Amino acid sequence: MIYRFRVILDNDLEEDVFRDLEIREDDTLEDLHNTITQSFGFDGNEMASFYLSDDEWNQGEEISLFDLSDDNSARLMNETSINDAVDKSRTKLIYVYDFLSMWTFYVELAEIAEENESVDYPNLMFVHGQIPDTAPEKNFEAEKEYDDFNDEFEDGFDFDDYDGLDFDENWN
Repeated sequence: MIYRFRVILDNDLEEDVFRDLEIREDDTLEDLHNTITQSFGFDGNEMASFYLSDDEWNQGEEISLFDLSDDNSARLMNETSINDAVDKSRTKLIYVYDFLSMWTFYVELAEIAEENESVDYPNLMFVHGQIPDTAPEKNFEAEKEYDDFNDEFEDGFDFDDYDGLDFDENWN
């Protein structure tokens, strides 16, 4: 079977940037990684990871390109077939390329189809939009439930009033 994916760049641009890809279900996530990097014009030399995701795009288990863990326990792209990561009930992955730039993509399984003997796979089916020169800026914010912790640690100090903090008297 062939898995058809839409890979969408996470950005705040006016124009959407995405690629539609076809790949065999028993190819690995490393094959999908290579297809994504080529279709967006990256050289493919940077670290990357897929993350399993739920329907709300919450980031789950990491499947990385290389094992950087101390105990060699990381799940690896070259050991994970595509059909082990996604299927009809689990259709979404998050893909991050180049952890310094944080190119982030939403990868969604759009369709499972019969293989066409006249097509070479993986196959870039459709291109929409141009990738920007630099990765879109990411804003990381704590979820609202964590804001309650701020009250717990509130001790009345005015950190802008350095003279009133009495460092010399209270230094441990």
